[in-house]
Amino acid sequence: MTKGYSTSWGQLPISLNQLCLATVLRCGQSFRWKLSGPDEWSCGFPDRIISLRQNPTHLHYRATYPSPPSPSSKDDTEDIVRDYFNLSVDLASLYEKWSTADPNFKKKAGEFRGVRMLRQDPWECLIGFICSSNNNISRIGQMVDKLCMTYGKPLGSLTHTSTNPPLASSTPSTINSPTPTQVEYYSFPSIESLTAPDVEETLRKLGFGYRAKYIYNTACMVHNDRPKGFLNTLRDEKNYKEAHEALLEFSGVGPKVADCVCLMSLDKMGAVPVDTHVWQIATRDYKFGKGKHRSLTKAVYDAVGDHFRELWGDTAGWAHSVLFTADLRTFADRLENTKTTTVKTKVKVEVKEEEDEEDSEIKKEEIEEEVVKKVESKRVRKRGADGQVKSETTIVKVEERTERRTRRRRG
Repeated sequence: MTKGYSTSWGQLPISLNQLCLATVLRCGQSFRWKLSGPDEWSCGFPDRIISLRQNPTHLHYRATYPSPPSPSSKDDTEDIVRDYFNLSVDLASLYEKWSTADPNFKKKAGEFRGVRMLRQDPWECLIGFICSSNNNISRIGQMVDKLCMTYGKPLGSLTHTSTNPPLASSTPSTINSPTPTQVEYYSFPSIESLTAPDVEETLRKLGFGYRAKYIYNTACMVHNDRPKGFLNTLRDEKNYKEAHEALLEFSGVGPKVADCVCLMSLDKMGAVPVDTHVWQIATRDYKFGKGKHRSLTKAVYDAVGDHFRELWGDTAGWAHSVLFTADLRTFADRLENTKTTTVKTKVKVEVKEEEDEEDSEIKKEEIEEEVVKKVESKRVRKRGADGQVKSETTIVKVEERTERRTRRRRG
């Protein structure tokens, strides 16, 4: 049941190797998608709610409008979906390229197919990542929900029927439960709506803390001190370095937030945001964390990004996001779990006695055998189209070999 006007479901042919919704919508790129039904995700866009479902061969989409669209108007929801998910980029060929260049990527990528960068609205992306400062994905989702409910436009409501936890926990009215729940959806606030004099105070009361000032100041800077459409010009007219430097001028925007906005909304595929997860990856798998690279200074931040750009090329930001996702606790169960145990057993066997005819001494030949048993257990999961585990089995492989050493002695 919906309160609004929904279109019929459309579909796009796309495989899970090109897009996996269950991963992409939960890996910290966008913070507004909700699980609205079994294997169904929904989000508010400027003038409609878009709902998505996926099976192994197709992406299904539907729009819900707050009022009936004109009969003569063209439903452009498919175009929005194609643009939002960057579907013009062949992700499978990029995975092959990155795997060839980097054995560590190849090792991790198998369980994380279909991780692609979204092409979000730059304004929404900028404010969302200002909210991300010293925050986790769940709490960022709560804050962005409050922002939209307070300053966004109502778009209608959907009846949530999922029994799964929400992608981003939010206010009580948007928490999914076994009982069908009517959930209101809102557009993301406009730039102008966040420039009112009482915005900072209101956001502080809503729990935004020091981020309230950053959001208000940035909204005023974009609205008052930049030409109309400025953020979109960073996408269309500026290279990565130029866009990055321009974003650093805004309140609450440091190198990581600037790189997130560049990568996830401005088409800068080589931008590499380096946060604690990425720094852990760099120190664990790529030999950072020693010598002059011991701590994450500005110089080391740049060095990590440059290293990945040299390794993966001009799409390094997309490649890094796969490893970032693999490092998130949310997806820890997907990593291949292999355990190897080696057991050695020694057996000393005296096999032969003979008398030396010349000196009448007894010669003994001893054989020492060592049985080496290697037991390897590997957990294998089968997943559905939503990326969730449907079944799990353990494969056990046993290898055994005998090593023999012979020595002679006089008895």
